[in-house]
Amino acid sequence: MTVELVRGQNHPLPGTRLEIRVSAGEPVVAGATLGDDQGRVPGAEWVAHPGSPTLPGLEVSRQAAADHRLAVDLGALPETVHRVSVLLALPAGAGSPVSFRALAAPFVAVTGLDGAEVASYTITDLDAESAVVALELYRRQGAWKVRAVGQGYAGGLAEMLTDQGLPQARELAGAIDDAVAQGLARSVAAPPPRPADGARVRTTTQDHAGPAQDRPAARQPGAEEPEAAAQSAQNPAGGGPVDYTHPGRRTTAPPPPPPAAPPVEPGLPAQPVAGDATGWSMEERLYNQVWGMFEDLARTTAAYRSAVDFADSRMEQELDEVLDDPRGRIGGAGDVARETARTRHADLVGQARAALDRDLAQLTAEADVVEPALPAAYASWSNPVWHAYRAPTEVPMALRLGDLHLPERPDLRIPMLVRLPLERGLWIDSGKALTNHRTDSTALRRLAMDTAVAHAARLLAVHPAGEFQVHVIDPAGSAAPSLAPLVSAGVLAGPPATGAAGVSDVLARLTQRVDLVQMAIRGGAADALPPDLDTAEQLLIVNDFPHGFDDRAVTRLRYLADEGPAVGVHLMMVADREDAAEYGPLLDPLWRALLRLTPVPDDHLADPWVGHTWTYDPPVLPAGSQILRQVLEQVAAARRA
Repeated sequence: MTVELVRGQNHPLPGTRLEIRVSAGEPVVAGATLGDDQGRVPGAEWVAHPGSPTLPGLEVSRQAAADHRLAVDLGALPETVHRVSVLLALPAGAGSPVSFRALAAPFVAVTGLDGAEVASYTITDLDAESAVVALELYRRQGAWKVRAVGQGYAGGLAEMLTDQGLPQARELAGAIDDAVAQGLARSVAAPPPRPADGARVRTTTQDHAGPAQDRPAARQPGAEEPEAAAQSAQNPAGGGPVDYTHPGRRTTAPPPPPPAAPPVEPGLPAQPVAGDATGWSMEERLYNQVWGMFEDLARTTAAYRSAVDFADSRMEQELDEVLDDPRGRIGGAGDVARETARTRHADLVGQARAALDRDLAQLTAEADVVEPALPAAYASWSNPVWHAYRAPTEVPMALRLGDLHLPERPDLRIPMLVRLPLERGLWIDSGKALTNHRTDSTALRRLAMDTAVAHAARLLAVHPAGEFQVHVIDPAGSAAPSLAPLVSAGVLAGPPATGAAGVSDVLARLTQRVDLVQMAIRGGAADALPPDLDTAEQLLIVNDFPHGFDDRAVTRLRYLADEGPAVGVHLMMVADREDAAEYGPLLDPLWRALLRLTPVPDDHLADPWVGHTWTYDPPVLPAGSQILRQVLEQVAAARRA
């Protein structure tokens, strides 16, 4: 819930990575100063401004603008920094306002990385001031808070910096004005928002939508009246193409070309750029861009399907009207009316398909640029990045589990990314329901286990050495061929457990680990855990469930599925749900708690946002490739080192 601050009021900050948004209505200069425990700024190197926009943990805009986004990472600031002051100033030069009296009250908001506002402040009662300290983030007893300041200065930047104790404040103020003037001189006019050839238009929005369950609600293209939907899809107000960009997608414009660059030919779509999204790192920008592509594909396909549905219903209505009129049932007039209805239907569908093809072509070009730039955690197994694999030092923010596509363009694959650590277990379905793919049950079970090994290998590869352990339960030993890469590389926590005794032993050890960690967390005594407890993330692969499981083992398995992810114990089931039918509805909560994946392409993933059914494609290793063994050998070598 957003807190609306008044001057002098403070509010605690829930995290250290923040974004500060400024809206002033007219171009203003945004900057920030870092202060010590007395609030003083020791030197110019403690000031972030358009001439020097980045400091450790701080980044501001390079030029004057009506809207700004300042990135702040309080955890990355030097220990000597106790205060961050956000500054706004009017740019010097002809045509610029001389005081804030001529502007609407500036609005400042502090948000988290998910776009949710933490606190906001409208700076009122400004008169002759040309510079103002809007907010300050300050450290108090080890915690950070935000305070609404609103202190204005009629003497502009120089007076404001002098008041903060900065030596040579006037010289720095002059340098800031020069940097702003140079930025304005270098800037070029933005391209028209609606190109003549119908290229996809990107818009900058407030928030980025994450995975499907986290996306903000949006009105579906088919939710409006059918006729209005079709007309808006083909002839929108203003005469340009429809902007299908998801309202939750947040992107940043690429930097303007240098003055010597040749102008872009009017009507040509902008060339896609890898990492063309907001984020604190290239990894995060690519993650946001992939989700943006997913949302754009969902939205443009929904608009096309809505337009086709409208065209179908309109043709049926017109044909019914012809049949209802006895004079039109026979003779030339009826034939003409029917042909007119069919022609109108074909025109509407053709226009909708042309708009869809235009957007799909742009998305395909973007996918061709993004796929080669993905890091290992996001990349397909055929990506060359795996040939240069080295064990990482940090856990990535997400993991690729396969690809998604829609029937309108099967060759356009969007990576399916899930956040780490996993919030749900995985279920690799080896069931008979997939036999329509003309794969017999024995081959399907082998393929399901191969898919599980590929997922486990990727999880091992993207975690730092020793921070992820894999256990295997294979009661009958039937998965030995599939498990060979993991066993030969020596990356398993122990030999695959076989028989009822092996099943019971592994489940008992993992259940005990969950219990101990839960008690330590609830009691605030994490340092009291046994010294021999492995604190790495744990993954349990279960093959051929429920073979080898008694009632006690089933109860423990359900417990791990429910309680394990919160304390770093994850479950991967390779099973046919029908094989566990003898337990009745007892295991229904277990299946619902897991994310169902398939070893073959299958259209089982439903998108509640627009009602699409996405086809899931599992990760596929290139034929004859040894990349999986090479990666696992690197993982084992990193552990030994």
